[in-house]
Parts: sequence; C-alpha cells; structure tokens
Amino acid sequence: VKLVESGGDLVQPGGSLTLSCAASGRTFSSYAMGWFRQAPGKEREFLAAISWSGGSTLYADSLKGRFTISRDNAKNTVWLRMNSLKPEDTAVYYCATVRPGDLSIARMTSEKEYDYWGQGTQVTVSS
Repeated sequence: VKLVESGGDLVQPGGSLTLSCAASGRTFSSYAMGWFRQAPGKEREFLAAISWSGGSTLYADSLKGRFTISRDNAKNTVWLRMNSLKPEDTAVYYCATVRPGDLSIARMTSEKEYDYWGQGTQVTVSS
C-alpha cells in the first residue's frame, strides 16, 4: 500500500487548506482511513477518521469543528479540509490506513489501529 499526501503549505492564521491523500496498492474502498499530525517535539496526534464508505466520521474533540474529512473511493483519495487555521496547527500531517477487520470507528483514534502511513506533508501557519 502506498499513501501520498499533498497540499501542505504556508498559510496565514485564519486561512484554510485542503490536504489530499492518494492511495494505491489495496482496494481503497475496503478500508477506513485516518489523518494524524505531529508537531516538533510532540507526539503524533489523531485528527480524524472516516469509514470505508464515508458514512461515518470521527474527529478529535480539540478540533472543534474546524476540520472535515472526506473521501472519494472512485478517486482512491481522502481529503482533510482545514479551516480557521491557527499557528498551533503547524505540523507534519499524515494519512494512514486502518488495519483490516471489523473495527469500530470509535477505536480509530489510536495509532495502533493503523498499518500503512504516508510520508507526511508540512503545514505551517504563520503570518
């Protein structure tokens, strides 16, 4: 499985950005996906997850509705739309695939439930 993130950029506070994650090597529509981020000196942090169908989503409480995860199985792509960006959103953002199995979306906050990761894309929020 190969995951390639893109869309990271330098953006001003209050701005918006959409990250993309293109997947290949496995039937994309058969597995859930998630987004994480890691800021310098901090542990990797769960942001959002989406079920294989896109019908269920889960977000970190800390995001307070600023981020939206979506997917298009026909395009083998998952997105993360980020609004009202803050300097503390500065980090490397990663997408990942959830391990095969009947896993509740509520458990998808843990890195342990993911098996493949992209290389990450840098998001910097600064004026």
